[in-house]
Order: sequence, then structure tokens, then C-alpha cells
Amino acid sequence: MRAIALLRDAPRATARSVSVFAGDVGRGLLEISHNTLALVGLAAIAVLVLGLGRPEVRHEVEVVALEWLQLRHEEREHASGNLLSAVAEPDAVARATAADLKELTNQQATLATWIARRYKVAPEPIGALVQEAWSIGQRAGLDPTLILAIMAVESSFNPFAQSPVGAQGLMQVLTRVHDDKYVPFGGRHAAFDPITNLRVGVQVLKECIQRAGSLQEGLRYYVGAALLETDGGYVGRVLAEQGHMRSVVDGRRVAVNISNTPAATAQKDTETPAPPALSDKPAEVEQVALLR
Repeated sequence: MRAIALLRDAPRATARSVSVFAGDVGRGLLEISHNTLALVGLAAIAVLVLGLGRPEVRHEVEVVALEWLQLRHEEREHASGNLLSAVAEPDAVARATAADLKELTNQQATLATWIARRYKVAPEPIGALVQEAWSIGQRAGLDPTLILAIMAVESSFNPFAQSPVGAQGLMQVLTRVHDDKYVPFGGRHAAFDPITNLRVGVQVLKECIQRAGSLQEGLRYYVGAALLETDGGYVGRVLAEQGHMRSVVDGRRVAVNISNTPAATAQKDTETPAPPALSDKPAEVEQVALLR
């Protein structure tokens, strides 16, 4: 009977033994894996500490990390469709023709604001032009409001304006005639730089006044009407606009939509000598030479 009982209990005992063995083996493997991971982690930390202790290794790690971060940033920017990140140019502001009106005198700022409202342009670029008109006007002995009035009549402060005969920029200078004057500024394309065009235009205007002998006749030379019976009202419009600007500078209120009808009492410049006689060149040649 005892033998029969032992045979009956044998499968259960075998199962328990197998279960105990499997459990022991599993716990052993788990313990070994934990210890192995710990050893690997400790080894990695040791290598990292020793490696970062060397400057060349630390530098290499930093370079690789920065490159990876930059690549990830570019991938995100590209995925978001941000074109500006690829064409960004932080120094581009240096090319802008603009000035903070707070940097101008009260008279200059007041005039810049009035011009900006009258011609529907931004005040910051006008502020820069007003500043330059004051500076170059003092050098040339010309009223800055005259310079600004010419820009107003010629181009309405559009630096990219071009006339049918090829006069270009703010002061509508004939670039092909006065290309030599743009050489100090890098070439003819400087005609579309507002400050350069202003400076060249003032030089041309000064030469015209000196040649003609008076402001009004100089303006006729400037517009290319010296040999014509009429200037089409050009001189009157310029002087009228200058009068408005002078009034603004003097602190008087002037409507921004005021007309440019020439004033009936436009003053003549009588202190300069009489206009010299024109050369004996054909009229067509002389006219081209007088054009802006």
C-alpha cells in the first residue's frame, strides 16, 4: 500500500521539483541580468567621466551634440515651411534707409511727419532723407526744403521712379548723362540708393544754378527746359512745395492736401550773376547736356 501511495505522489513531487528548479533558475538569471546592466552602466559612466576629463574629447562631444541639435532645428524649421530661417540676414538692416524721428531735431521731425502724411510714405525713410537734406544742403549752400521739394515734385519720394527719358530715382537724375558722378558710389546702380541719388542730385542742381545764375533759371536747367519756351509749370510747383515745407518748419499749420499751385509772389534770386551765354553747339546737343 505504501508503495502504491508513493507511486501516486510521484507526479506531484516531480512537478514541485521542476517548479522549484525553474523558479531558482529564473531568479538566478534575473539577478545576473541586473548585475550585468549595473556593470554596463557603471562602465559607461566611468568611460564618460574619464573621457570628459580630457579637453579634446570634451570638445568633440560638444561639437557632435551641437551639430545634432542644429540638424534637428533645421529639420523642424523645414517641416514647418519657415523660408526665412534659410534666408535670414541679420545685417540687412544696415542697408535700410531709415531713421528714428526721435533722433531728428523738432523742425526736422515735424517736417518728416508732414511729408510722410502728404505723400503716404513711411516716416522712418523720410526722416533719413530729411536728415541728409539738412546735411548735404549745408555743404552745398542750398536750402534743405528746396532739395526735399524737388524730390516731392520729381518722384513723390519714390526711390525707384523712372521717367520716359530715363531720369531715375528720388531726384530723377539722368543716370546715363551723369554716370561719372556715381563712380564714387560704386556705379550707376547706386542711382537707386536713396541717399546716393539725393547727393548726386544736389550736385547736379548746384551746377545748374551756378551755370544759370539764378535759382529759378537753375531749376529750368535741372528739368531740361533751359532751351524751351516753357517749363510746364515745373519751377512754380517746386517753389510752391518749398513754401509749404518752409511754413511747416516755421511751425505753421499746413494741410497735407494743400495744392502745389505756384505762388504769385515767387521770389527771384537777384544776388547771383546773369546767366552765361549758351555755347554754339546745336540745340539738340545742348539740351541733352542740360537734362538733369
